[in-house]
Amino acid sequence: MLKSISCGALRKENLDREVTLAGWVHRRRDHGGLIFIDLRDSEGVVQVVFNPEVSPQAHSIAQSLRAEWVLRIRGKVGERPSGTVNTNIPTGEVEVMALDLEVLNPSKTPPFSVEEEAAEADELLRLKYRYIDLRRAKLRNNLVFRHKVVKFIRDFLSRREFIEVETPILTKSTPEGARDYLVPSRVYPGHFYALPQSPQQMKQLLVIGGVERYFQIARCFRDEDLRADRQPEFTQLDLEMAFVEEEDILALMEELFTDLIENIVPHKKLMKPFPRLSYGDVMARFGTDKPDLRFGMKLSDLSDIAAESGFQVLSKTIDSGGVVKGLVASGCANYTRRQLDELTSFAQERGASGLITVALDGEPSNSLDDLRQEDIRSAVARHLSLEEVRKMAVRLGAKRGDLLLVVAGTTRVADLVLSQLRHEMGRRLELADPDLLAFGFVLNFPLLDWKPEENRWDSPHNPFSSPKDEHIGLMNTDPGSALAKQYDLICNGMEIAGGSIRNHRRDVQEKIFGLLGHSKEAMQSQFGQLLDALEYGAPPHGGFASGIDRVVMLVTDEENIREVIAFPKTQSAADPLFGAPSTVDDAQLKDLHLRLRSE
Repeated sequence: MLKSISCGALRKENLDREVTLAGWVHRRRDHGGLIFIDLRDSEGVVQVVFNPEVSPQAHSIAQSLRAEWVLRIRGKVGERPSGTVNTNIPTGEVEVMALDLEVLNPSKTPPFSVEEEAAEADELLRLKYRYIDLRRAKLRNNLVFRHKVVKFIRDFLSRREFIEVETPILTKSTPEGARDYLVPSRVYPGHFYALPQSPQQMKQLLVIGGVERYFQIARCFRDEDLRADRQPEFTQLDLEMAFVEEEDILALMEELFTDLIENIVPHKKLMKPFPRLSYGDVMARFGTDKPDLRFGMKLSDLSDIAAESGFQVLSKTIDSGGVVKGLVASGCANYTRRQLDELTSFAQERGASGLITVALDGEPSNSLDDLRQEDIRSAVARHLSLEEVRKMAVRLGAKRGDLLLVVAGTTRVADLVLSQLRHEMGRRLELADPDLLAFGFVLNFPLLDWKPEENRWDSPHNPFSSPKDEHIGLMNTDPGSALAKQYDLICNGMEIAGGSIRNHRRDVQEKIFGLLGHSKEAMQSQFGQLLDALEYGAPPHGGFASGIDRVVMLVTDEENIREVIAFPKTQSAADPLFGAPSTVDDAQLKDLHLRLRSE
């Protein structure tokens, strides 16, 4: 080894010991006679002193050192002089007096500073020079957390007799959700592999094959639009079990994530036990199936009040089949016109035609019996009667001093806008405890979802979920009322995991495929391997998958998934470091029997 101890490992117990260090120059300070550098490696930094009276040669070389040069230093550990102790770092009580210095590699001036105190560099620049960005303590710590999370999961499941099995990366394209990434075959002209969106069918086949407890830290690929918590390639915990019911898997999920948090980030607070919520209930109360449960601010349906309103914007919405829903922002009646305009723009950017804001002036009071017209401040106040406002306020649970936020439109638009408004107001009002992890299960998802624009049924999650036993018959009479043995695990406004009990009978699986519009021929072509396997003694089975990247985001309090991935893509799915995606030469295309056409 080129070093005898890590920079970040030095403590007072190492005093008077001769050590050999190797690392990068983090900072350099020239105090005239003495030169100080902070030497950094993966475990931390330590101060090194170059004294011309102790080692003239090392001091001479140290005069040329610059940030990010790679050094090897032999020196003696000493105690820092009184008044110079740095309590902000673990090595702050000691320093190393350099006896010998070797420059292993100089460095060009980095495009941005690695110091945590430095201003944040442009993200595109950080991604282009990711190998420098990874030297920053925050990113390095995130990767360490990621390692700990994955190791904990592997150990947890191994103790419970799960075995890890790798499944293929090159597989067959199937219409399961997002667009596939396709890989052309050289050996089979005109044919393509697909990169897996998930190992869904393979893990079911493993269980059918007798692997009763399977898991995998799986790489998955989806060609879809990106956002803060989504990447084109990602890692997920994939898990499947035989001979289980829904409750068995929910119990395992709760135990896994409870133990994970309590062991990896014990300073975090957990809401235990995890509440179990119905899909219909969370959509009605929060407008989303992944609400942040750390605060209230629930949605309420005002459609019956709106239907009787003289304000035609409301009544006509109801007449056309829409809804009117709202929520209360407590203590926000004093919002300025500018703040209200910001909220209106926020709603419009998410699809609303507008946002009705109603401020209830006066001292906070739960009673609205004495509410007067002059207590109501709203751009539409002249269109709403005092009684209508009072009814809305009572329904929403408002009091004087509060602000009503109301949206009229389709159910989809109203839920989307108000759920995001709720999240935004929770952020502005700091309602969510940043140290609380509020997990919860969402259950009783619809088995199918009607797509009127396409005149067909669709699967909200995946087509392999089993209907509830008592709802199997509904697939013949009322498919839209059938509920699935489907479950999601949510936390702080994110979906952390999801899964279901699968169909283990061919007739039930074929019925679902048929409702989704697949012909018998298409079923056999796309899913024949699974359908055939279901006829060879497939046991009842189920499982779940959890995004590792999102879990690490959660425990590190990061807002963007790129901060917990070593080499992520940009928002436009590009890789500035490697220049991917890129063109390929004609010889490669010829080997693959491909020819590019002009736009």
